[in-house]
Amino acid sequence: MTLTMYSTQWCGYCQRLKGQLDRAGVAYIEIDIEHSAEAAEYVQSVNGGNQTVPTVVLPDGTAMTNPSINQLLAALGT
Repeated sequence: MTLTMYSTQWCGYCQRLKGQLDRAGVAYIEIDIEHSAEAAEYVQSVNGGNQTVPTVVLPDGTAMTNPSINQLLAALGT
């Protein structure tokens, strides 16, 4: 199972979450919203018009905004 994480290069919360996901062995695809207008529009659509990152999409399509690693692991059932 692979997560999709929308982020930016300068986002400290994104960097922290990526490190935590790596240490937990959770696979993810990272999409930089500054390089994809479509990705930025998606993030805005699930965050009340804001480009809030990290926004993580679970395999079931559920989006979570700035989740903790514990929230993600619980949502994944691990």
